[in-house]
This record gives sequence, structure tokens and C-alpha cells, in this order.
Amino acid sequence: MIKTRCIDLFCGVGGLTCGLRQGGIQVRAGIDLDPSCSYAYEVNNRAKFILGDVKSYPSEKLMRYWKGGDVKILVGCAPCQPFSRMKKNKENTSDSKWGLLYSFLGKVKEMNPDIVSMENVPEIKNARVFEDFLSGLIGQGYHVSYSIVDAADYGVPERRSRLILLASKYGDINLSKDALSNYRTTVREAIGNLPELAAGETSDIDPLHSCRRLSQINLRRIRNSIPGGTWNDWPAELLPECYRKKTGSTYSAVYGRMKWDDVAPTLTTQFDVYGTGRYGHPCQDRALSLREGALLQSFPPSYVFIDPHVPFSRKDIARQIGNAVPPALGYAIALSIKEHLAHHKADIVATRC
Repeated sequence: MIKTRCIDLFCGVGGLTCGLRQGGIQVRAGIDLDPSCSYAYEVNNRAKFILGDVKSYPSEKLMRYWKGGDVKILVGCAPCQPFSRMKKNKENTSDSKWGLLYSFLGKVKEMNPDIVSMENVPEIKNARVFEDFLSGLIGQGYHVSYSIVDAADYGVPERRSRLILLASKYGDINLSKDALSNYRTTVREAIGNLPELAAGETSDIDPLHSCRRLSQINLRRIRNSIPGGTWNDWPAELLPECYRKKTGSTYSAVYGRMKWDDVAPTLTTQFDVYGTGRYGHPCQDRALSLREGALLQSFPPSYVFIDPHVPFSRKDIARQIGNAVPPALGYAIALSIKEHLAHHKADIVATRC
């Protein structure tokens, strides 16, 4: 049996690690600068959380977590805010996150893994740093492919366009067609069985199933919202002043309800705030709870985000969930790597002997 050992760069609370583990890839450690991610990462994934900067953390220390493996794997999702379509001036190198893909490439060059995978927003492919990342991998002898995919096609109950890159020293590697889901998981299937909540309530049995309060005006707005609709469905007196102007007519992707029998819209780090997107519950008069956001990102229902001994920040958890790689996408990456390794098993065994 081929033994894999994987390290997750920019690991966050472990969405990618979780999916890789579900797919049979042995992830031994993740590294991230955010200490608030440590508890969830370790308690759910039985992997070491390293609090550190990918750019400066010694590569030789990371490589220790590959010990005992036949195949060394390095994965990660560098924070994508600089490349988002909502971000102006994408080549602004004054943004400290802009160069994190260079840090990723630096780790590849220093650590020389057998397999590399990178996940990010599609817009990154238009950035110079991505071109440099590709040429850097090819220059190191990797066979590289990348695809733009909708996470909903891989079992994530959410419309989420992502770029997935795979690279291998063994030969051509691609995202496996076997990883595609036969159907799209709906909002109803993902969250329809959770206990009902009123705005501002928290479930007695799950502290993560907790939603924000709504102002009286927002309660009136959501009660006048229909699934899949917009604020154009409201009485005129409920419209914010800016939306009554012609210039405000383009902001239709806010103050909406989700549809039960469709996938959710792309979740951001503010998915629990009614008004920042189409994050209204399909039939209850409130925004999404934190647990609902996690389920729509395809985290397992049992995934733990809150240390019971430490006060938690709702804002931090929403950010962690919104920034995460959906585990179902991680699972698709794992299946693709395993399929590739099975094809090259003889080569791998030969190098082990």
C-alpha cells in the first residue's frame, strides 16, 4: 500500500484537510497565521496545527511531517482576497496577501514534494503571480494542470466557482471525472432538518446553530422577501435610500432569501449577516446560522468549531467558515491524487525499494 503524507499550507480551520482525509490522504499538519483556527483544526482532523507564517517558517521543520511516507504531498489555498472580482487593482503588491502564492512556490522549491495541489478563486489565473507559479512548477519538473470548476458539481450545496491546480513529479495529473457528483445537493437537503430558530436565537443542542438578531426594519424586509427574489419585491417604503436611486439598481444580490430546491449562493465571510448577500433563510425570518453556513460549505454536521472552555467570536467563526475550502472539494482533490498514484504505483514502489 502506498503511504501518503500531506502538509496543508494556509490551512485555516481545516476544510481542505478534512476533505483530503475523507478521501484517504494522510494529512499530518497544517500551518496558518490565525491562532483562532487551532482548536477546530486539531480536534476535527487529528493533525498538528502549526501557528506560523508560511513564508518564514523553516521548511526543514515542515518536512518532518512527511516522515514515514512514500509520497510527499503539499497542498494549500493562499488567501484569495487580492484576486476576488470585488477587489480593485488586483496587481497591487502593497497588499500583504498578494504575494502568498510566491511563498507557496518557495516552499515547493525548498521541500520538493511529489504532488502539489492549490485551490483559489478563478480570477487568480489572470494575475502575474499565477503565471510565475505555473512556470516555477514546470521549471521544477512538475506536470501541471488546472481547472475552473463549480463546487456544486462536486457535492457542495453551494454555487462556488474555484480554480483547482494539480501538479505531479510522476506524470500527467488531472481532476478526476469520478469525483463529479451525480446531482446537486440542495439547500433543503443540507439544512432542512435543523431545528427552527427565530432571529437572535441559539439552539439548545448545538451552540453553532445560532443566528443574528434583526432590526425591526430588516424583519419587515425579510418578511416581504420571496425565495430567489430581490428587494424589488418589497414595498417602496422598505427600500434603503441608496436603492431608490438609479445607481443603486445594480445591487440586486443582497437582501435575498435562498431557495429550498436550489444550491446556495457563494458564501462569504459575512454569510450570517442579512443584507450582505442572498443569505436569508428560505422560510424562516432570519439570516443563516453559523451551523447552516458550515453545512452549506459541506463541513460534516459533527464538525466542531467552538472550544467549550474559551469564549468565541461569531465574526471569527463566520470568517473561518466563509474562507474555508469546502471539504467536498478537498475530497475531489484526494480522489484525483489517489487515482493518479494508483496509475503510477509501479514507479512509486520502484523508488521505495
